[in-house]
Amino acid sequence: MIKKKLFVGILSVFAAMTVVAQKNIIDEVIWVVGDEAILRSDVENQRLYMQNEGVRFEGDPYCFIPEQIAVQKLFLSQAKVDSVYADESNVLRYVDRWVNMAINQVGSKEKFEEYMGGKKLSQIKEERKKVVREQQVVEEMRKKIIGDIKLTPSDVRKYFNQISKDSLPMISSTVEVGIVTMEPRIPVEDIDAIKARLRTFTEQINNGEYLFSTLARLYSEDMGSALNGGETGFMSKIELAPEYANVAFGLNDPNRVSNIVETEYGFHIIQLIEKRGDRINTRHILLRPKVSEQEISKAIDRLDTLCTDINAGKLTFEEAATYFSSDKDTRNNKGLMVNQNEESRNFSAPKFEMEELPQGMGVVVDKMEVGEISKPFRMKSSAQKDVVAIVKLKSRINAHQANVSDDYQALKTLVENRKSEEIINDWVVSKQKSTFIRIADGWRECDFRYPGWIKE
Repeated sequence: MIKKKLFVGILSVFAAMTVVAQKNIIDEVIWVVGDEAILRSDVENQRLYMQNEGVRFEGDPYCFIPEQIAVQKLFLSQAKVDSVYADESNVLRYVDRWVNMAINQVGSKEKFEEYMGGKKLSQIKEERKKVVREQQVVEEMRKKIIGDIKLTPSDVRKYFNQISKDSLPMISSTVEVGIVTMEPRIPVEDIDAIKARLRTFTEQINNGEYLFSTLARLYSEDMGSALNGGETGFMSKIELAPEYANVAFGLNDPNRVSNIVETEYGFHIIQLIEKRGDRINTRHILLRPKVSEQEISKAIDRLDTLCTDINAGKLTFEEAATYFSSDKDTRNNKGLMVNQNEESRNFSAPKFEMEELPQGMGVVVDKMEVGEISKPFRMKSSAQKDVVAIVKLKSRINAHQANVSDDYQALKTLVENRKSEEIINDWVVSKQKSTFIRIADGWRECDFRYPGWIKE
């Protein structure tokens, strides 16, 4: 899902627009790049957004920001020539998620529209689509310009030998961890009570006593959607739990409530809102059975016995993970955890920085020695369930300055990024020469990164 920081940042953009309007700034064209104009308000909006986000400016913002926008205009201009377009389904999916998350944050569609200066939701979506569409086009154009960079090990070693040792990146401390988990038993009567409660909700909705959205706000345990009346936003099958998707995509009547659906997250009832091709928007109410402390203690005892058997050599940790772990993501990998964080700075999938470990695990791993197996402890699974786990610290690399033998992949990525920037810089310089550019008086006295904006 889209991060809260992104949402706050986007709201800051619109807040900035409001500030600009309140200050009654007289707008004017300050740059022309090809057939595209850059307005003074464009720069002011971006400056206020960056200021609200705490972004540090690289020099004078009234020089740095217009140049940033101008470079983007060059990419967009070339994209028209090369017929590079955004994937419209991805744009729609992103905007739908963004809007739903935004509404969840402020509490309602009406409050969101008010926050956005009284604009209708449809207008907000269209404005956001334009922004996202341009971002995607620029990114696709950059990829096309850069192409496929192929580096050999000798290229990486040559770079390492040439660079100042003080300039080498610091590699954060990382760990490689194996895990075995056990889910505490949920008594059948507790599951039956959850199902009975959901059936009561269904009856109340069908009888017109309550709206589905009202019950979702009051009782659903999916806090991400509950504030929005249980609405998930438009999602494809692969973005939903398989059991949920199979039922949701089978619904055709928006007035009908589904049968109870069990997923790894708990038990749901679902209501169709709208289908659009391969995407669907639904409401749901999620309830999770509560795990008793008694069952937690029993699961700890079972794992403690398993630990004893491992330490006695009756089986290996990897065998225990394969045959006994309830963690489906690691069971077939002999317990080895794989870092799924796409924004991770790590360069090898099984490695984690300490803050990337699941909730409750980092404090345990931090005190362990390599090869050690922990005592059983309680933690939250990826599905936010209470589980009991043991972990084995397979390796630890302490924070250090990059070197070829230990950090080849990190250095390779660094060299690739440097070469990518060189290609982009050369392209911008070349594109400047063939593009009509005009900068208004008062906006030319700048130390630009690309001096070619000023043509004598």
